[in-house]
Amino acid sequence: MSSPSHVAETPITDRNELVATLASGEKPKAQWRIGTEHEKFGFRLDDLRPPTFDGERGIEALLTGLTRFGWAPVQENGRTIALLRDNASVTLEPAGQLELSGAALESIHQTCVETGTHLNEVAQVAAELELGFLGMGFQPKWTREEMPWMPKGRYRIMRDYMPKVGSLGLDMMTRTCTVQVNLDYATEADMVKKFRVSLALQPIATALFADSPFTEGKPNGYLSYRSHIWTDTDADRTGMLDFVFEDGFGYERYVDYLLDVPMYFSYRDGVYHDASGQSFRDFMVGKLPVLPGQLPTLRDWSDHMTTAFPEVRLKKYLEMRGADGGPWARLCALPAFWVGLLYDDAALDAAWDLVRDFSLVERHALRDGVPKHALNLPFRGGTVRDLAAEALKIAVAGLKRRAARNADGQDESHFLDVLQEIVASGITPAERKLALYHGEWNQSVDPVFKQFAY
Repeated sequence: MSSPSHVAETPITDRNELVATLASGEKPKAQWRIGTEHEKFGFRLDDLRPPTFDGERGIEALLTGLTRFGWAPVQENGRTIALLRDNASVTLEPAGQLELSGAALESIHQTCVETGTHLNEVAQVAAELELGFLGMGFQPKWTREEMPWMPKGRYRIMRDYMPKVGSLGLDMMTRTCTVQVNLDYATEADMVKKFRVSLALQPIATALFADSPFTEGKPNGYLSYRSHIWTDTDADRTGMLDFVFEDGFGYERYVDYLLDVPMYFSYRDGVYHDASGQSFRDFMVGKLPVLPGQLPTLRDWSDHMTTAFPEVRLKKYLEMRGADGGPWARLCALPAFWVGLLYDDAALDAAWDLVRDFSLVERHALRDGVPKHALNLPFRGGTVRDLAAEALKIAVAGLKRRAARNADGQDESHFLDVLQEIVASGITPAERKLALYHGEWNQSVDPVFKQFAY
């Protein structure tokens, strides 16, 4: 989840300004970049419990320790809640899950170096604090009540609001981790095509990256429980956005969707004003109950855009949001998968051909079925595994044509090897952990914190 935006405090007086904000994200292909974000669970090495914010071994101490690597602290109410360096940031999810929001980079080679550098820096500081970090989609051991809360104003507001609109929103906040990639578009038509392809194929990414089979120390019946959680978080701001596939979809239609998403807050002069459940449309005419007579600014709009959580999210770029967190190799594979599909014209055409005749019912069946069944979900006489194999074939070809090479002459397609292995075996990361749980782990999840820590 995002921290307060740094957009100028320019008042908004017309809906067209909101549309123009999305249009301003258009870039020529030569300027397309790759922004990768990933979250991870911290745990104390002695008792496996998540670290609190305060204390000698707390999350704030970890953030402070990371400043030795040139990260600049960001404070809220005198406490360090985030870090900035070289157009990247380290931020906190509600229960202290640590997130790297990477810089906008030219290649997967660069983003994988960035990810590795970050994980190495975290490992150095964490070792001194006797902490570890784990990449999975859902906290495998601790209850919701045992998770700490970070002292960020927006999280207090969301914490109070979530139980009013769904039963799993607090689990989403405190017990999930994801990896996502943010990608550019050239024109409105290019955005629309990429949005449709990525939304239709998002369940395939969910299946490939499925890695959240445990809840409170036991199998939960799902392979991506993180993905299931989004189905009962807040229907007003989640889901598959069927209107994206309707004729005439574009920036204006997405703005109208966002205007109908209930607000969480307005951040003014360092204070979060609780606007939960209120209307941005009312805000546009000076009738927001919490700030009567005031008009929104572009910063309010930028913040509001971050409070919608569909499977694919449009800001000034497209965010792919369907994957569970995982180990280093899969953190590099996620951007490779989507760059291969969306940043090469022939691959994008092939991907569109793959999904263009999916019906609304089929798209929802994929979205609703993969959290439990992943690659084994039946689809059109085959399975999602077959779809994943075809999508990977298209992505590999796209990356080879992109021909972004490292110093050794390798293109980016090798970053997909880990996904190729998953499809070849038909066994997701979640199923591998379940086999260990029922075998050598003797029905305990504790070994996951050692065997799968970064």
